Amino acid sequence: MIRVLIADDHPVVRAGLRALLSGAEGIEVVGEAATPAEAVQRAAELAPELVLMDLQFGADESGADATRRIRSVDAPPYVLVLTNYDTDGDILSAVEAGASGYLLKDSPPDELIAAVRAASAGESALAPSVAARLMQRMRAPHVSLSAREIDVLRRVADGASNGAIAASLHITEATVKSHLVHIFSKLGVASRTAAVSAAGDAGILRRRR
Repeated sequence: MIRVLIADDHPVVRAGLRALLSGAEGIEVVGEAATPAEAVQRAAELAPELVLMDLQFGADESGADATRRIRSVDAPPYVLVLTNYDTDGDILSAVEAGASGYLLKDSPPDELIAAVRAASAGESALAPSVAARLMQRMRAPHVSLSAREIDVLRRVADGASNGAIAASLHITEATVKSHLVHIFSKLGVASRTAAVSAAGDAGILRRRR
């Protein structure tokens, strides 16, 4: 039996996923979490084989942050990301955090169930569009930001100061400045605004609507 924990901040989404997975043979939903912190706590308490993780929770911590924490413990569960977002930054952050798979929420139900089975066995489970983006990134690595640089740039896009970024990522302001220097160099820009714009053009960050 594959024991699954669902982590998503939308109750309707959690209810829909629970209904879908509970109807699949050999899968049991053992719990739900509405925040990244709750996902980490419930994963420790319930010891599921798999955590089905959203990426964006509208909180200071993201699904990628929670994934990193969950995967850092002894005998951790696997994590399958299920989200609406497929930018390079989102995908890279999730994969580098230790996610075994990455699916979009518009995936067919049978594809999701197959991915749950694969990810719980430690196999890679990537949506076709996500796999294509990763391949494209490997073939054209001319702009390649690290997961931490993307974390910093995402907070710059949100309007955070260097001090606020340092506090949220638990690093020093000097380290933030160092990351920004590397980001500017890689993107060929000279300002925070230009960096955010260039990252949007390159598909590294989501463009704001």
